[in-house]
Amino acid sequence: MTMKKIIFFYLLLVPAFLVAQNKYLIYFKDKAVPMSKTLNKKSIAYQQALQTLSAKCIRRREKVMGNNIIMYADIPVKPDYINAVEKLGITIENKLNWFNAVSAYLSDSQLKEVTSLPFVEKVDPVKTLSFSRSTSLEKITPAKTENISTDTLYGPSYTEMNLCDIPEVQAKGITGKGITIGILDDGFKWRQHESLVNQDVIAEYNFVFHDSSTSPQPGDIQSSGNHGTYVFSLIGGYKPGEIIGVAHDAKFILAKTEDDRSESHIEEDNYAAALEWMEGLGVDITTSSLGYSIFDDTTYSYTYQDMDGKTTICAKAVELAYQRGVVTVSAAGNDGENSWHYIETPGDGIHILTIGAVDSTNTLAPFSSRGPTYDGRIKPDIVAMGSNNYGASVANGFSAYGIGSGTSFATPIAAGVAALLLSAYPELTNAQVRDILRVTAGNNSAPDNNIGYGLVSAEKAVAYPNLYYDSTNNQYTLTKIFFPNNGIESQTAALHYSVNSSSFSNIILSYDGILKYSYKLPQIPIGELVEFYYSYKDTLGNIFNEPASGYFEFYSGNNMLNLIGDTSVPVFQNVLGNCYPNPFTPYGSQSHFIKIPFKSGAIQHAKLIIINSVGQIVKTLFDGQAQLGLNTILWDGRLSDGKMAASGVYFDILFLGSKNYNSKFVLLK
Repeated sequence: MTMKKIIFFYLLLVPAFLVAQNKYLIYFKDKAVPMSKTLNKKSIAYQQALQTLSAKCIRRREKVMGNNIIMYADIPVKPDYINAVEKLGITIENKLNWFNAVSAYLSDSQLKEVTSLPFVEKVDPVKTLSFSRSTSLEKITPAKTENISTDTLYGPSYTEMNLCDIPEVQAKGITGKGITIGILDDGFKWRQHESLVNQDVIAEYNFVFHDSSTSPQPGDIQSSGNHGTYVFSLIGGYKPGEIIGVAHDAKFILAKTEDDRSESHIEEDNYAAALEWMEGLGVDITTSSLGYSIFDDTTYSYTYQDMDGKTTICAKAVELAYQRGVVTVSAAGNDGENSWHYIETPGDGIHILTIGAVDSTNTLAPFSSRGPTYDGRIKPDIVAMGSNNYGASVANGFSAYGIGSGTSFATPIAAGVAALLLSAYPELTNAQVRDILRVTAGNNSAPDNNIGYGLVSAEKAVAYPNLYYDSTNNQYTLTKIFFPNNGIESQTAALHYSVNSSSFSNIILSYDGILKYSYKLPQIPIGELVEFYYSYKDTLGNIFNEPASGYFEFYSGNNMLNLIGDTSVPVFQNVLGNCYPNPFTPYGSQSHFIKIPFKSGAIQHAKLIIINSVGQIVKTLFDGQAQLGLNTILWDGRLSDGKMAASGVYFDILFLGSKNYNSKFVLLK
């Protein structure tokens, strides 16, 4: 049984060279410098590690790591150790600096020799994977376009793109420009298909044959690369009238990590080596539609207990890439209907975005692997269309397209949405990208282990506010892109914000004349609570608020936003929000006030009173003109006579317009 699927299912003989020797990871005890959190930047080892990184990689690392962009794991494996291993007649397959290890095929006698070397810490077998080639999943079949919804520009790819609101974002000119995406798969025949031949592939490497060609070559099988090409077309394809990939204006790095020649695939070290290589080249996002779970040698097989984000080589590698600022994306797997059932590694990674599959009606695909991880985390994170997707079928010709199903094909769509978001807001960190994609997905209020946070939406993700902190000036900038149905009167786009629940400041936003509205907040001390929302008028004079019900908040010193409310955009109306905190304990300081938010659809009179459980008015909190938009009233728990109110249940009643609204809360002393 297997937990990885690919597109063709022929029985193959195991090559003799894979039978004669087994592949191992050889771990070393130390590096050229002592292990330390802070490395000497003048040391030779530090400078050698720095020289392996591209300028783009350095800029990405600086976003999340500050000035300390080189970790101990980045220091190269000691050349002396590699030389000593090679003198034993051993050929090194992959050098893994992040793991301080190398991989190699070893005979039994070589294994004993290597294990006895004084600088070797341990030698572990590389896990080997068995494929099940009886399933029809992820097999690409010729497309019958008469049964597919089409669009003049997107052609038959419209359904999979439209489900995730991608055309709306691309219509704004956001198509992945400036972003570098790395794809790990079984190879790529991108020069052999019309939708990919003109794409900007800046680097490719074959980690099976160790050369720069990811297409089939002597010794490989002809079908190698069909799956990878199909995946590539979903994220990067561009052939108007046939297919428009999610992020077709991005740059791409391609890695062949899968050996398609046999049923005994040895590739975990290839995966880790590919991630390390891509990261050094400056990749922003990596995506892989490959999963590993049950392996062919049960002695070394992973179990569900290993799906904890910190056991497998793949999961460790994606976490190391994430620590360096990379957005990492992986398929959940296609095991929802079989005995394994759960997500596969590296989808169990701590910070990886794991992608499940739904059909064109946003219904969970039965085959999509489920969560949770063994340690209880919700998986998958989000879902995209992965049932009957339309993509490049290079096996059938330069201009051929096909239909395929599997989480493999949902994954590049979700990764492409991440690229659109990062293209719109290059200053975002990978943590912000991950958070935004989840909080704006369709099931964000009740995530579960079937669809996670729900269907990813490119429009909602790009419309989410971008919070950027400039450490040089100690200031935050808020940037927003709006998606109004009837256009927007740019001079009406306003930011309403408060610091520590003080009165709201109302600011007309700066507009760049193209897409973005922004405002640089004044300097705010670390730890202060900032609450805000937006308002604007469309060209028909309708007033809108974002979010429609609630507000955004963050604490100075932390660039992660919390959404209190929802992200829909109905016409702004009068509404009383829920009091918070509830229950509350008054201590006389503002941080322990109860906050009573309400929204007013106009500048109008409002009155807010507090009554106790027997209906007595104990305090009039507000009696005056309400501002348009969000109003927040504070109560410190004191009565009209200045005495502290008793513990108990209280009601707040708002008179606004011709109606009144109420809610209740508990005061605890």
